Amino acid sequence: MLSPKKVKFRKRQKGRTKGTSYRGCNLDFGEFGLQAIECGRINSKEIEAARIAMTRHVKRGGKMWIKIFPDKPFTKKPAEVRMGKGKGAPEGWIAVIRPGRVLYEMEGVPRHMAKEALRLASHKLSVKTRFIERGNL
Repeated sequence: MLSPKKVKFRKRQKGRTKGTSYRGCNLDFGEFGLQAIECGRINSKEIEAARIAMTRHVKRGGKMWIKIFPDKPFTKKPAEVRMGKGKGAPEGWIAVIRPGRVLYEMEGVPRHMAKEALRLASHKLSVKTRFIERGNL
């Protein structure tokens, strides 16, 4: 699973996920892509599960890029613990997603195969997405 090697602080605040993405909203490398159309948080397990679903469908053909990285820690308190007593321990890593952000890119496969692979990947993610191509953005 993806995670940063080193961070300045162990715990971070949640923040707000409103607004649109200004960076990472264009296809930079591949012909086809998966673009988020709503705000949300995607954890490293979801990113990896979607990547595996895509690579299995195209049978390791073509080339893929993951355009997001989970660099924000999220915390969780243990089960059956009372309220208070501070913030919980770091549990995993998430990537904050805003509408317009391209999550994955792909090239070197036919359009119908890329569309199906990205559809399978979108079922693994917790945000709504759409299929985009280089010609018509």
